[in-house]
Amino acid sequence: MHNTSPTTLSESPEDPFSVHRSASAVLDGRGRIVAWSEQATALLGHRAEEVLGRTVREVLVDSGDEALIAEATAECLRERGWFGLLPVLHRAGHRVYVGFRARRVQRLDSTVEWLLVGSLAEDIVQWEIDRAMLDGFFRRSPVGVAVLGPDLRLLRVNRAIARFGGLPSEAYRGLRTTDFLLGPDAALVEDRLRRVLETGEPVIFAEQPCRLLRDPQKELFVSVSAFRMQDPSGRVLGVTEIVEDVTDRHRARRRLALLNEAGTRIGSTLDVARTARELAEVAVPALADAVSVDLLEPVTRGEEPAPDATGPLRRMAARSVLPEALQVMYPVDHLFSFPEQSAQARCLAERRAVLQPNLQVSKVWFTDDADRAEKVLAMGVHSLMVVPLVARGVVLGVVCLWRVQRPEPFEEDDLTLAEEFAARAAVCIDNARRYTQQHQAAEALQRSLLPSEVPEHPAVETAHRYLPAQASTGVGGDWFDVIPLSGLRVALVVGDVVGHGMHASATMGRLRAAVRTLAHLDLAPDEVLARLDDLVDQLATEQRQTDGNAPQIVGATCLYAIYDPVSRTCAMARAGHPPPTVLGPDGRVRPIDLPAGPPLGLGGLPFETAELDLDEGSLLALYSDGLLLADHRDVDQGLDLLRTAVAGPARSLEDMCKAVEDALLPDRSADDVTLLLGRTRVLAAEKVATWELPAEPTAAGRARSLVTERLTEWGLEELAFTTELIVSELVTNAYRYAGGPVLLRLIRDGHLICEVSDTSSTSPHLRQAHSTDEGGRGLFLVAQLSERWGTRYGRNSKTIWAEQPLSQADGESGA
Repeated sequence: MHNTSPTTLSESPEDPFSVHRSASAVLDGRGRIVAWSEQATALLGHRAEEVLGRTVREVLVDSGDEALIAEATAECLRERGWFGLLPVLHRAGHRVYVGFRARRVQRLDSTVEWLLVGSLAEDIVQWEIDRAMLDGFFRRSPVGVAVLGPDLRLLRVNRAIARFGGLPSEAYRGLRTTDFLLGPDAALVEDRLRRVLETGEPVIFAEQPCRLLRDPQKELFVSVSAFRMQDPSGRVLGVTEIVEDVTDRHRARRRLALLNEAGTRIGSTLDVARTARELAEVAVPALADAVSVDLLEPVTRGEEPAPDATGPLRRMAARSVLPEALQVMYPVDHLFSFPEQSAQARCLAERRAVLQPNLQVSKVWFTDDADRAEKVLAMGVHSLMVVPLVARGVVLGVVCLWRVQRPEPFEEDDLTLAEEFAARAAVCIDNARRYTQQHQAAEALQRSLLPSEVPEHPAVETAHRYLPAQASTGVGGDWFDVIPLSGLRVALVVGDVVGHGMHASATMGRLRAAVRTLAHLDLAPDEVLARLDDLVDQLATEQRQTDGNAPQIVGATCLYAIYDPVSRTCAMARAGHPPPTVLGPDGRVRPIDLPAGPPLGLGGLPFETAELDLDEGSLLALYSDGLLLADHRDVDQGLDLLRTAVAGPARSLEDMCKAVEDALLPDRSADDVTLLLGRTRVLAAEKVATWELPAEPTAAGRARSLVTERLTEWGLEELAFTTELIVSELVTNAYRYAGGPVLLRLIRDGHLICEVSDTSSTSPHLRQAHSTDEGGRGLFLVAQLSERWGTRYGRNSKTIWAEQPLSQADGESGA
């Protein structure tokens, strides 16, 4: 009969020959039907009163099936039973294939009858498939299957579970998961199964650790699915659990996650030490319990290591889950070498990773210090991996990974993962090393191009800021300078080459050197800029001719100012550069009229010098346009902020530089920024003596007398003889070749400076006089007696000057 339950056969594996599902009939020894069930009527349509007493042949057999039926009957009589499929005639006239079981029955009176039990053929085929499937689950399936009762005790497990747990299948009956799994893992399993029993909601592919009591050190992960079992009436029978070993998949997923994290976290900066620390942070505790990163000493300085990877190493990072382990490991920044026979030394020499899963076997693995090695082993360190850091074919160092708390030793998969870590880290460390090398070269270039510390000068007090746009290289196209000149004067310079980086910096260096050379010629500011303009044009032409692909010099700007502390005058000129800001001693901004002039390199246009008198304590602020235009401001806004920052009561120049930074540079500027502040000083009148001498033959004698008298007043009698000779030669030359009055000036401040000015523009020359010459030895004598000497030119005059050093005692005696 067909099952009247709403549950279909595909949903229920109930035996189709069960009493509730099967049709039944009884035949006597002559083949007549003597009993007929209701299920038989439902299956074949014949009512009992229609078939009882009649033979099977006349009621249920189609004429075409007689031979088949006869064959089956003969086999049944011979074997006293039979099972198989036969076509049966339905009351409606069509044939129905039915699966039969025939069994011989003997009554008490020795009468023999045959019990036939049957069901639809397709139901029987489905049932056989279901039975084969269940048999496969329990005998041949590689996936574990466990059946548990409502009390979560095992009723049956398949062979996969038996192999997994290491016990025979029948040994599991009545056990709980706590009998063969570690407590935390067993508790997690039972909690999930209990929820399935209570709610009926299945668990699908839930992954969890599954460590066995018989081998707790072995890492295992399983995927668990479970569903509740119940009979057709809804009574809960238990839960079926499907378990799959996914340890390899879990490890692969974990390795991918760690590699992804390593790619994100390692190499976030171009700093060698920081990159080494990031490698250690990623590896602990995800892969190892302790990690050390050691680099060959040249690498830490940004240099190329030796090809044979020899030499001492420096500990760059150390990390451990156990704080006490760091007390045993070499500290960060420690310089050391590994023993020749150690795993680390082999790793460096052979450029290949070394795996030592059991450190108890090998004693030469960490240090030649036996006490240190014993302490490490006593802490429980049991497994080691050593991986070289290799980038672009060069060995940079080595990474050591240890296991202490995690019981399982390192395996080949762990070594592969560590090699991936090391490969990524090595490239980042090498990039950082190369950056360090280039950065150090850039810093050396910058130190050679710009003054690191501006020396003290009696004319001005100075402070400065230099902030290149490319902070990574530390160089740019801006420059500044404070250049001592003759007569205690000083030149203040700020310039800006268009562009950034190394090329602009190299051009800036050439221009700064040229400015210093021109400055020592004691040229006026407009003359200095005119000659600098020619140089920029010449450099641009040379570059176009030699290297058309290199960045071209497209221009530069410059502001050049000369301050004289004796006369308190400041002469300045600019070539396309922002004008200086001048503040009086009272802190108020003083307006100045300084023509802009064309940028350097255009050629053909003149520059103009403007002069102004400055009171003592006045402030000069020179800067590049990067300061004004930072934060997307226009020039006027930048000037207003600058003047506000420096205005007000007198402060230290360093405080004023800081105030300007805070006001105008909240963030790093996109352009180079230079700021030079100078506070003027005035030389005291008692330190200067000036005389005008007529153009007479007695001028030299008069000059000697005046000088001797003044040196006596200053307490510098020991310099009288040499100074008389210098003054006599200079005044004599002025009388002999210039004509007109002669101006003699003595300046005393750290040096004794003698200056003789006349109206001639003839340039004096130092020459070697012959023994027969009557003259020509004057300037040679001046050069021998003085520390420095030179000539400078005014609009209608020239001045020859000579300096003699004063001892510290001399400097203090006449102050």
